[in-house]
Amino acid sequence: MSYVAGYCLALDLTAQCNLGPARAAGHPWTLGKGFDTSTPVSQFIPIEKVTDPHNLPLWLTVNGDLKQNGCTADLIFKVPDIISYVSKYMTLEANDLILTGTPNGADAFKAGDVIQCGMADLAKLTFQVEAE
Repeated sequence: MSYVAGYCLALDLTAQCNLGPARAAGHPWTLGKGFDTSTPVSQFIPIEKVTDPHNLPLWLTVNGDLKQNGCTADLIFKVPDIISYVSKYMTLEANDLILTGTPNGADAFKAGDVIQCGMADLAKLTFQVEAE
């Protein structure tokens, strides 16, 4: 995996209020996915600091309540397989991010919620959800 420079923690958020009507009207999913601040991303973690990308604990809390608790070992596909698949359909370049999935327990956030999430002791994100 010499083509992987490192890892990060990222959340792929969805504006359900936009996604449902967009899908019903035959519009693309991007109307519910591509909004400002839709993908919070942690700091970059050089590959040298990640001993096993397929065994990293992941967690997420909402207002202090644990909602997701998983591990990259639970991914259906390994990172090299995901990269191989994606590269068949688009050109991957330096600094591209590929989001690999989420542990069980993903749920809707509401304005005012405080979200904290982490990946092992390597990355942590904290933010408060704001209304549009």
